[in-house]
Amino acid sequence: MAKKLMIVGGTGFLGYFTALLALKKGYEVGSISILDDDLVNKDLDSWYPKEIKNTLLDVFEASEEEIQKAVEGYDYLVYAVGPDDRYTPKAPAYEFFHYRLVDSVAKVFRAAEKAGVKKAVVYNSYFAYFDRRYPEMKLKEKHPYIRCRVEQAKILNEQKQKMEVVVLELPYIFGSMEARLPIWRDVFLDRYVNRHKTVYFSKGGTTMIAVEHIAEAGIGAIEYGRDGERYPIGDQNKKFRWMLEYMSQCKGVKKKVVTPPTWLCVLGAKAIEKGFHKKGLEGGLDYALVMKEIMSIDMVIEEDVMDKVNSELHISRGGLEEAIQKTMDRCYPNPGSFK
Repeated sequence: MAKKLMIVGGTGFLGYFTALLALKKGYEVGSISILDDDLVNKDLDSWYPKEIKNTLLDVFEASEEEIQKAVEGYDYLVYAVGPDDRYTPKAPAYEFFHYRLVDSVAKVFRAAEKAGVKKAVVYNSYFAYFDRRYPEMKLKEKHPYIRCRVEQAKILNEQKQKMEVVVLELPYIFGSMEARLPIWRDVFLDRYVNRHKTVYFSKGGTTMIAVEHIAEAGIGAIEYGRDGERYPIGDQNKKFRWMLEYMSQCKGVKKKVVTPPTWLCVLGAKAIEKGFHKKGLEGGLDYALVMKEIMSIDMVIEEDVMDKVNSELHISRGGLEEAIQKTMDRCYPNPGSFK
C-alpha cells in the first residue's frame, strides 16, 4: 500500500515541486490549496498532475475541524504555505506574520495530529537558524518575521503529543513553474535591477539552492528526519554581486554591479522604509538593520553544516545556475523585457 502524503500548499511553488517528487517516489499525494491571484492559470486540469487529489480550502480561515476532515487518512504532511520575508504587509507586521506563520500553522498541525498524521514537516526560514547561530545579534527581537519563524518552530514542537515534527529552514530559492510567476520579479528584480544600467547592492553573501533540492529536503525529512529537529537547508554560498551579475547574464545583459559602503546602503534602506510607512506598510525585516548587520556580511549556512544535513536527509546538490536561468526566463520571457 502506498504511503499517503498531504501537502498544504500543493499548488504553490515549493509545494508543487514537493508533490512532483513525492509522486515519483511512489507516494499517494493529496493537496490542500487556495487558488490565489498569483496563479497565472487557475485551470488545474491544464497543468496540475491528475494523480493528486486537490482540495480547495483556505487554511487561514478554515476551522480546525474542516482541516482535520481534509487530512484524514494521510500518513504524512508537508506544510508549504505562508509569506516569506519579501512580503510587505500593512502595519503592524508582527500581527500579520504571527497570524499566518504561527497561529494558522499551529492550527493545521493540531488538526493533522487529530486526523492521525504520523509525521509533519514545515518549510521555515534560515533566519531562524541564524538566530540560533548568532544569539548576540538578537535577530528575533529586531525583526518581526524572524521572531515569527522562531515562534513557529517552538509552538509546533511544544503542542505535539504523538505526531513527529520536523522543521526545515530554507534559504534563497531559485527555479520556476508554468502556472506561477516567480516572486523574484515583483518584489526584487523589477524594483532594483531591471532597466537600471548600474545596480547598487550590499557587499555580503548568502546561501542559495534550486527548488528541486527543497523538494528532496521535504521528502527526506519525512523519510529520515528526526523528531523535533530543525534543519538548515542549503547548497551553495554566493555573494549578492555574483547573483545579480549572473541573473543579468542569463538574459544576455551586462550590468555594472557596485557595492557601496554599508552606511550608504543603510540610507537607501531607510528611504525604502519611509516609502512603506507613508503607505501604512511595514516589512517583516527592518531593512536598515538588514543592510547594516546581515547583508553587509557573508551570513551563510556553513559548508560542514550543509554537508551534514544533506547527507542525513539524502539531498543532492548542484544545478543552481540552471535554476537561476529558469527563474529569469520565466520572469522575462519576452525579448527586451529585461534591460
